[in-house]
Amino acid sequence: MAQEISFDITPEKQASQLQFLRRQLFGGPPVLSRRDFDLSGKTAIVTGANGGLGLECSRHLLNLGVSKLIIAVRNEAKGEAAREALTTVLEVGQSIEVWKLDYSSYESIQAFAQQAEDLKPRPDIVILNAAFNRTDFALNLETGHEEVLQINYLSNVLLILLFLRIFKNTKSVTSPGRITVVSSDMAGWAKFDERNEVPLLKAFNKEASYDKFDRYSTTKLLSQLFVSEIAKRVSPSLAVINCANPGLCWGGMMGGETSAISNAFIRIICRSLSTGARALVDAAVRQDESSHGQYVEDGKLRPMAPFVYSEEAEQLTQQLWKETMEKLSSAGVKEIVESLAQA
Repeated sequence: MAQEISFDITPEKQASQLQFLRRQLFGGPPVLSRRDFDLSGKTAIVTGANGGLGLECSRHLLNLGVSKLIIAVRNEAKGEAAREALTTVLEVGQSIEVWKLDYSSYESIQAFAQQAEDLKPRPDIVILNAAFNRTDFALNLETGHEEVLQINYLSNVLLILLFLRIFKNTKSVTSPGRITVVSSDMAGWAKFDERNEVPLLKAFNKEASYDKFDRYSTTKLLSQLFVSEIAKRVSPSLAVINCANPGLCWGGMMGGETSAISNAFIRIICRSLSTGARALVDAAVRQDESSHGQYVEDGKLRPMAPFVYSEEAEQLTQQLWKETMEKLSSAGVKEIVESLAQA
């Protein structure tokens, strides 16, 4: 179960802009080598792996010797291009597979999870990297939920629970499964104006309140709340689940969304994609069971967004949990959670 951690920094200071700039300019994750972390014989899955952080995570995992790498992508042609780009670091005994995964479709997510459950040997490491932001408001045609909420929160939650089922059904006697959810500094900056709405998730479907920056921030905050809650229900001996912050990186989603002057400043403080990906792989590979239900940044456990520790968060998290379970009930998530409690 998730552990109580004492931090050497307050959540408020952690979320401050000054601390953010200090991390960006002077921080960085540890360098991992195969001498310390040899992943030979392991199978890893990285979602959103056709470019950006996902592609760089894939490269780091291969450099650490992972035997089978599965890159999950929505566009298979781009996935094949990514696989080809990764062959430059491929060694004898390593393989790369491209699997289709559309975060906007529950059917695709469940089919992907079933494919993963049929793997022999089972998956060992899962990095849920796929994230989404858009300028304009749109509803997911299948679920009726606002698209950013759907992909960044609900779809990621479903994947977490389905992989937990896989780990339970294929429990390893040597090591727990690993699930790392990509988070962001922006979770600490979320205004989260919807927090007083009942029902909560339905409030995100109102176009009048849509703000692309706050919506992205808030969905990352919701993911932190869910990870902290699911960790209370799952033993780290079965699976270690954590959130990881790559920092602000240039490439992928970053660039072209702000003015030229803003972009110039952002470019100065941004990390490389390789550095950001190294932070994610550190959380998925190096961090021990103490990181279960926690937030990892630059190789260290750090506080989540200040809201997570507020008095208000306790009741809201239970509301979020209840609504999330109801929204995903058709995928059997309640039964999965019950079985995890019994494991």
